[in-house]
Amino acid sequence: MAEVKVEMLTIEREKGSSVRSVGKPPWTEKTHDGKLERLILQLGAGKGEFSEITGIPRSIGCMGNNRFILRREKLSTDRKKQLIREFQLKGGRELYLTNYDEVEELIELAEYAGRLGIDEVYAVVRIEDAEKMHPIEGVRIVVEMRNSPENWEKLNSLGFADGVLLMVEADEYPLEDVPFPGDVYVDVIHPPSMRGVNFNILNLRRIDSGSTQRYHPCMGGTLAITADGYALPCPLLRNFVVGDAKKEGISKLARKTRLKNMWKITKDRIEPCSACPFKYVCHDCRALEFQASGDPYGVEYCPLEP
Repeated sequence: MAEVKVEMLTIEREKGSSVRSVGKPPWTEKTHDGKLERLILQLGAGKGEFSEITGIPRSIGCMGNNRFILRREKLSTDRKKQLIREFQLKGGRELYLTNYDEVEELIELAEYAGRLGIDEVYAVVRIEDAEKMHPIEGVRIVVEMRNSPENWEKLNSLGFADGVLLMVEADEYPLEDVPFPGDVYVDVIHPPSMRGVNFNILNLRRIDSGSTQRYHPCMGGTLAITADGYALPCPLLRNFVVGDAKKEGISKLARKTRLKNMWKITKDRIEPCSACPFKYVCHDCRALEFQASGDPYGVEYCPLEP
């Protein structure tokens, strides 16, 4: 069994392509320093392909567009701008604007964030709405789409997309061709449980981060705020509320013990991962695990767990 595990974990990802990340957000290989680094701001209930009701089988659904149930009135656009400004003043480096209802608000907030000079601003737009977008100074536009010749053609015709969040089925990966010069984030759709997995899940999980012994490679440094103002450690962990952005600012939310405890969920705190020799090079999605098992510490998608 040990020899099989080593072989799986040494398979090379697609070389010579624009693929930056497969099956996990692009920031998972960055070293985390224990401070707030990124804000994922959801703008609306969303109109993406996957729904909170039926389940969201996506590792990178956190930076994509989905459909959620809002529990109360949405934050105003002015309040969202205030939160973005507070994030910038606190030294935040990465802002993801996603899950919009109307493209117009996405554009307005992206333009505002771009003027503030935040290091990395990402506006994530569905391919169906991409023609309504335009280049925005200081903003990276990421188009979310399924893998199809028609969508690649439409993507390249835009002329201003910096990246693509590509949803693929397992039998479409590895990609034979990536006809796009920008960054590609491949989001492999997961089945409801490990029993339906027919792809090399260990290879997709492989990471190289210098902080995995102390912090979770995905949640570390991340604050998500839903359209109705609930602060979460991950946009897909809908029931792990750490604060209320209608009443509390970014500085206060970033100090929440409940949030920082989620940042520190390492494999040493997850059984049986704590005994696995690959625990510090294996990323996983706690939100997917929670959806599959009802346990944020679950290991439903581990192929090595009997």
